[in-house]
Amino acid sequence: MVRVTDGREFWTGRRVGNGRTAGSKPISSGPASPRAGPATNRTRRTDADATAALLASVPFPKCLGKPDEWAQLAEAMITSGCFNGECVRLDGAIRMAPADPHRRHPMPEAFIVAAARTAAGRRNGRLSGWHPVDLAAQVLNALVDRAGIDPAAVDDVIMGCTMQVGEQSNNVARNAVLASRLPESVPGTSLDRQCGSSQQALHFAAQAVMSGTQDCVIAAGVESMTRVPMGTSSSLPRKNGLGFYMSPEIQARYPGIEFSQFMGAEMLSKKYGLSKDALDRYALESHQRAIAATQAGRFATEIVPVAVRRADGSRDNGELHTVDEGIRFDASLEGIAGVKRLQEGGVITAANASQIADGATGVMVVSERGLKALGCKPLARVHHLSLLGHDPVIMLEAPIPATLNALKKTGLGIDDIDAFEVNEAFAPVPLAWLQATGADPAKLNVNGGAIALGHPLGASGTKLMATLIHVLQQRGGRYGLQTMCEGGGMANVTLIERL
Repeated sequence: MVRVTDGREFWTGRRVGNGRTAGSKPISSGPASPRAGPATNRTRRTDADATAALLASVPFPKCLGKPDEWAQLAEAMITSGCFNGECVRLDGAIRMAPADPHRRHPMPEAFIVAAARTAAGRRNGRLSGWHPVDLAAQVLNALVDRAGIDPAAVDDVIMGCTMQVGEQSNNVARNAVLASRLPESVPGTSLDRQCGSSQQALHFAAQAVMSGTQDCVIAAGVESMTRVPMGTSSSLPRKNGLGFYMSPEIQARYPGIEFSQFMGAEMLSKKYGLSKDALDRYALESHQRAIAATQAGRFATEIVPVAVRRADGSRDNGELHTVDEGIRFDASLEGIAGVKRLQEGGVITAANASQIADGATGVMVVSERGLKALGCKPLARVHHLSLLGHDPVIMLEAPIPATLNALKKTGLGIDDIDAFEVNEAFAPVPLAWLQATGADPAKLNVNGGAIALGHPLGASGTKLMATLIHVLQQRGGRYGLQTMCEGGGMANVTLIERL
């Protein structure tokens, strides 16, 4: 409501979203009166309508200066939502009543300003001689260099890692900070959401800067599957009498079941009618896409070159590791089809599953305030973050409902997304996802996936994000969606908008 000194007033109503305002007709004369009727009787009007009505009904107060300045003021106040059903007096000075505490304000945003990864190394391959802490430190240094910021400006490092034992124990994130060029003032914390660990690190980083409590956070991941083999975090304590994660209550809820990603992959294949031939053909396509991307140099901008270090101490004469080691440049359907099945009568083989890999990855996330203070150029804006729990027995199906849930929340359709990164833990995961979502296969994992490039567990989340950002840049796309299956039957979904 606007009230002027002669007693006349105008109710602007409340903003109702999408640039529209609900309000009543202006009261053109008479003393100040109570609210004109219940909200249900008010007419919905656009901001332009409200501005015009306001200017027509309220006499121009000379104390405000020129008439055109008053018009600009009125329009700005309406379109910005200042008229939120509250009284604004024009008696020589403008004073607004307290805003409605229930009114929704725009959420602060998170921006990705740097994204990088090492090329993956095969088990006992070109990265097997790197201590995972030191390998992760290389990515932290690269992110700071790419963003061009003072290392002391980093508020926190959040690092995903699945096997947090041995060389990856005792807070691998903080240890990586201490092994990097970041100052001791930069803290670090580690997390485990299984294969989605570094994607969750990105979610936590984005939420931190969106909350306003921090302005620059690195989300990263590391996994040396050579030096700390998959399953070590549960098998090692079990072998040494320290128990197992399957508690009595879990066993009572899931009698006779030991959660297994391999059994989940078989179950997923059966549920969606995926034959071994279909899985093998998809695996070949993953290699072919990775070969094409590598030969075209499409990974060059995301990969951090690091020295070759083998487990036996050899350094390959100082050569740099810049190509994902798992790619089979001679891959053929016959070769893939000939690999032994993991179980009799099953469809899963080592050839249509992700490769064991060593690697480190990361992204730098900043707030809008951080963009201005640090002078960074954003690569992408975080558009949506969500996650979902699902059936822990089939385990690998969660990306499907999680994706559909994310699209529903954002109001986007599957065709609005320009590129997808769905982790290829096993070939049935992306194939079932395609079948259920109806997404365009030509937009999925366009540079290949984990079947060809490797899956360094806790590092794969920000690995996929680094690739997704660069794919959008190279293809001129707007929206990108990333999701992945996770142990325990979960999935994260991250939607970004290229800037």
